Amino acid sequence: MTKSLFDGFNPVSAKAWKQKIQLDLKGADYNDTLIWKSLEGIDVKPFYNSEDSDSIAHDIVSPKSWNICETIYVHNEINANKKAHYAISKGTECLNFIIPNSDISIQNILKDIDLTSTLINFNLEFLDANYINQNITNLINNQVQVNTDIIGNLVKTGNWYVNLKDDYKHFESIVKCTKSFSINLSTYQNAGANIVQQLAYTLAHTNEYLNHINNSESLKAIFTKNNAEKLNVSFNVSIGTNYFFEIAKLRALRLLFKSLVSDYGFNADCHIIATPSKRNKTLYDYNVNMLRTTTECMSAILGGANTISNLAYDSIYHKNNEFGSRISRNQLLLLKHESYFNQVTNATDGSYYIESLTQQLSENALDLFKTIEAKGGFVTQIFDGTIQRKIKESAKKEQNLFDINEEVLLGTNIHPNENDKMQHELELYPFVKTNIRKTLIEPIIEKRLSETIEKERLENEKN
Repeated sequence: MTKSLFDGFNPVSAKAWKQKIQLDLKGADYNDTLIWKSLEGIDVKPFYNSEDSDSIAHDIVSPKSWNICETIYVHNEINANKKAHYAISKGTECLNFIIPNSDISIQNILKDIDLTSTLINFNLEFLDANYINQNITNLINNQVQVNTDIIGNLVKTGNWYVNLKDDYKHFESIVKCTKSFSINLSTYQNAGANIVQQLAYTLAHTNEYLNHINNSESLKAIFTKNNAEKLNVSFNVSIGTNYFFEIAKLRALRLLFKSLVSDYGFNADCHIIATPSKRNKTLYDYNVNMLRTTTECMSAILGGANTISNLAYDSIYHKNNEFGSRISRNQLLLLKHESYFNQVTNATDGSYYIESLTQQLSENALDLFKTIEAKGGFVTQIFDGTIQRKIKESAKKEQNLFDINEEVLLGTNIHPNENDKMQHELELYPFVKTNIRKTLIEPIIEKRLSETIEKERLENEKN
């Protein structure tokens, strides 16, 4: 039987749907009642149909599968190696090592780890091309990557590692040997930037590096399309609570990146490493954090992330511990092996709503990116404070919504448990820390929405 089951039904236009809805509203205004405007300025309609995607021609290729990642801060090489082996034995497929200084031995960290079956990411908290050349270069392949982001360090700390010239000198050397660099856009999300800003700033941030590579004869020759070498660009992304918007964000990121590298003529791959946001995590009623991270990981999967590193439910106030790590790991294992979130590639293709969001986010971000470039580029606007000011404005809008309970964090600003006590649970300081130091620029500071309420509640516990 080849006849479609739907051939007997006449198509219904968007106009007809709207007329029917307007009739059912019995005089209430359609726009005021059913359309809401997001923080990005996007009007979200009550329904979407094929007319919303007729003019959209997305060519987004998502990864065939995604990897469960565990992040390990290397205080001690032997302990880090033990944690790595334990994580692998429990189902982890990718290890993200944070290396604090050049005294750390990569060989000891990776002892007896099968690099053919486990992905390895190295995040260095220092900038040293010689360290990478001597310790990591011989390991570099599709399974081992080094994340290098000198502008990300400037954004977060307010300073270059050394200075602009030396930082880019190290950057060039690292890119030559690793064939990769990374972009940390988590800082923008966790500081309160809306999704359009996150995408635009990421695109401008990336463009600074691509422009530098394009102006370097030795680097440009390596990555042009007629060469075999491929440039691997990793994006470290924080996933927020707006489920469908976050799916569309990752899709838009791939779309924008593809367009940008195409303009340069580079042969490049986009690798997305996703982590749940810190911005909406709470100190009180902390178990709700597990629900938040679960839906955020789902958004990351459906949006097409390559690697997902979950955030432990107690990470804002507890030091790293086995129970928190186990729960966060098991959330991903359940999604992958029991909820079958690894069985379908491009699961959101054809969703009128998500396709429309992807298109609108991409277009709005591209417009903002062009404005940034017309005014001197990302680094210029970081130094004159424009980026910081715009993020603060966006963060204030979101904070105001939270303060009047329109942005809801269950258990915190809605239905709090007054008997919940946290004063004696704190192993880490869960609020913004202010260190007075000299910086070249104003750093972009990450801040959670619930900090003011939590400070008041902790103070009341003392009384």
